[in-house]
Formats: sequence, structure tokens, C-alpha cells
Amino acid sequence: MSRFYITTAIDYANGRPHVGHALEKVGADVIARYRRLRGDEVRFVMGMDEHGAKVAESAQERRIDPQEWTDRVADEWRSAWAALDISYDDFIRTTEPRHRAAVEEMIRRMEARGDLYLGTYAGYYCVGCESYKTEDELEEGRCPHHPHREVEWMEEEDWFFRLSAYRDELLDLLERRPGFVQPEARRNEVRRMVEDVKDISVSRSALPWGIPWPGDRERTVYVWIDALTNYLSAVGFPGEAYRHWWPASLHVIGKDITRFHCVYWPAMLLSAGLQLPEQVWAHGFMTLEGRKISKSAGTFVGPAEAAERYGADALRYYLIREIPWDGDGNFSWERFDERYTSELANDLGNLASRALSMVARYRDGTVPAHAGKELAEVREATVAQYRTALDGNDLQGGLDAAFGLVSEANGFVERSAPWALAKDPQRATELDETLGALVGSLAVAAVLLTPYMPRKMEDLWERVAGERPLPTLDELSALDPSGWRVEKGSPLFPRPEVAAGA
Repeated sequence: MSRFYITTAIDYANGRPHVGHALEKVGADVIARYRRLRGDEVRFVMGMDEHGAKVAESAQERRIDPQEWTDRVADEWRSAWAALDISYDDFIRTTEPRHRAAVEEMIRRMEARGDLYLGTYAGYYCVGCESYKTEDELEEGRCPHHPHREVEWMEEEDWFFRLSAYRDELLDLLERRPGFVQPEARRNEVRRMVEDVKDISVSRSALPWGIPWPGDRERTVYVWIDALTNYLSAVGFPGEAYRHWWPASLHVIGKDITRFHCVYWPAMLLSAGLQLPEQVWAHGFMTLEGRKISKSAGTFVGPAEAAERYGADALRYYLIREIPWDGDGNFSWERFDERYTSELANDLGNLASRALSMVARYRDGTVPAHAGKELAEVREATVAQYRTALDGNDLQGGLDAAFGLVSEANGFVERSAPWALAKDPQRATELDETLGALVGSLAVAAVLLTPYMPRKMEDLWERVAGERPLPTLDELSALDPSGWRVEKGSPLFPRPEVAAGA
């Protein structure tokens, strides 16, 4: 059994989750569920980044303690992910004692390596990014990611990390392991960042809401150094348990935080004498109806609100089907309606309804024994294509494979015309084989689509296979539905009744 440790970026505790956040979480969940389907031992971690200036500001605005504020926010985010069936194994919070212990150990190791020193920082700081900015990174004096906020000029004595000492090792890493940063376009961006790397400040003097710097109570740990360590604290570092899972197999992040995950983080790990993660995947951004998702701009939609349209599984499907996992994309209600109607209700839903109805009508609900030659090669090729796609984090490619099988099965229904075969007793064996091929293909499609639409595919699998356990991918080649009792049930994806003006 292979081990697979996957993480998402931990979300910052200063606001509510929106549908853009859901893209990252659903995408990572698809990968985690796929790996379980492969038979891997999986650890899937998400969480909340709860220290820093933004959190302190948000709590102060509400006149409550920062811990009380982060408790509220964490509950809201966890509720959002539960509603979308995100199957994480741990939700790490940076205010937890286990996390503080990990951060302190990281700093101890980096200090023992001689990579920390006191110095004076003078420059611009964006509270929105919790990041220092050079003048080249600013547009008209403001951070391009948070143009509504003024950047702050900071000048204070801080602890610095000798990031520049790892420039050559990081460049060598990018050459030796081209798959470390993906997709490829991100790798090229990271290389340019590494070439210009400088030492960085890793503490704050004027911010009490954070982890105290070990041995220096006048300073707190810089929020990004704090946050990145969550990937270790979530698996038991600095205790021995972390060795079972570390190094991480995959960090899933947004493209705007590659500097922290692909430059700062590997350098920190090298300094601490720890192994580097196997891969970082930096997905793109999502707009809503062509505009940036923003509460102030009136384009904010929460995950639960978006799921109200057709359910959580339909939203999960649409996000992965419509938004490129390796680039930017747009969420459109019109496209959501189109894909739901055409692909879910018509293609997949109609196939399930027709296949199960015909088994009920012509064979009293029991799948007949059959030779099973029809569509067998298509199913085998589909599973191979699906594996190749998802092994490479090509989430849309996995859907293409599964729905290619759905399309083939729908075409097979029209070509074989079971309703005509049923009228001729001499063609009973042919009808048996046709029905068996359809149910077998429907069963394989249900398995392959489970990572994308877990609730609906669990429903479909039960209609097809009853209480039989869901097979792994390796078991699909031996799948034989002969003798299974099927249930048609209500429409899997009911025809849409779109609310006017939605």
C-alpha cells in the first residue's frame, strides 16, 4: 500500500469562505478520494491560519478577543467544507498547542544551523497578504492583490532567515526535480523568484497576536513561517509519528502563494534538516461572472449558497468540469445550468434511468448472466485513461475519461435497441448481454465518478450493486454484475427548475 499525504493551503481567519475557496478544496478532495480508490493510505489535511495582523484587526473591529474570533471563523469554514463533503482527515489550527510546539522546534533547528540572525527591516508591508513588498511588486504604491488597502512602511529590528544561503540548492532542486512545482508555468515563475532571493524577516516586533519567538518575548513569529509549519504539525512533528507521513506527497495551493511554498518553505526545511515535499501544485484563480469574487463588489457567493442550486455534488462537478485545474477560469450560472442539464441530467442521469428501467422491465430487476464482451474493452481503456489523468493531477482529464464511457454506453443503447431485442424471444441471449454490458458500464462509471460526486455516486452504486462494497480501481477489471438486483429509484439528477434571475 502506497502512502499519500496531501494538503491544501490553510485559510486565513479573517472572513467567510466563498465559492472560489471551494475550487481548491474540492480539487484536493478529488485527488484524496482518487488515491483512496487506488488503495493508497491517505492523509488529507486542511486548516486555519489564525495569527497575524489581519486577524487581530478583524477581532478588534468586532471588539472581541482574537481567539474568540478565530473560533467562530474556524467553525464557519468547517461547516462549509462539511456541506461539500470534503473528506479531510485533520483540520489543523495554528492556535493549537501541538502547532506551537512544531513552530518552536523548527526555529530551534534553523537557529542551530546558524540561519537566524537579528537585523533591521525597513520596507513596505501588505497586511492583506501578510507579506513584505518591494517597490517593484507595487502598482501605483499599492499591492495589486489588495488595492483597497494602503501598504504600511515598517522599520523594526527582527529576526532574519538566511534564505539567500539556499539559492543554489533551490535552483538545483528545480533542475533535478522538474515536477516539484507544477504546472510548468509556475515552475518558471518560481525559478525567477529564486534567482533574485534575499534574506527575509521572520519575526514581528509590534504584533502580539502570534506565537512568541522562542527565547525572545519582545517578538512573535512571522505569520507565514508560522503557517507553513502546519504541514508538519498536522502529522505529529516534532514527535516520531510525523515520519510515517513526511514528506508530503502534494501541497495544493493558489498561484499567488508560490513564493512562500516553493521558495521559503523548501529553504526552511533544508535549514531544519527535513525532507522536501514531493510536489507543489499551484492552481489558478476563479472569477464569478467575469469579475473578481469580492464582498464589496457584490460578487460574493458562499459555497452553501452555490450548492443550493442543484446540490453539493453538482457544484463539485461543475467546479472541476468548468475551471481549469492548471489555469484561471470563470464561474457562470448560465454555464452551471447548461452543464447540469446536458451532462448530469441528460447524459449520466438518463443512462442510469434507461439501463435500470430496462433490467426491471425485461428481467424483473435482476442482471442476467452474460458473456459481457460488449463495452468491455471500452471500460478497460477508460479505467487506464482515468488513472493516467489523475496520477498527473489532471482532474478534468479524469472526468473526460469517465464521461467518455457514459457517452459510449448511451450510444450503445441506441445501436443495440434493447426494446427491439425484447420483442424477439430468439434474441434473448443478445438482450442479456446488452443489459449486462450497460449495467457493468454504469457500475464502472459510478466508481470512477465517486471522487467527484461522492453522494450521488454512492446512491447510484447502491441502485446498481446493492450493499456490495465499492471496489478499488484494481478490482474493476474483475467486475461482473451478473445476478445483481437493481433498483431504478427516482431521477438521479432531476430536471432543473432554475429560479428566475438567479
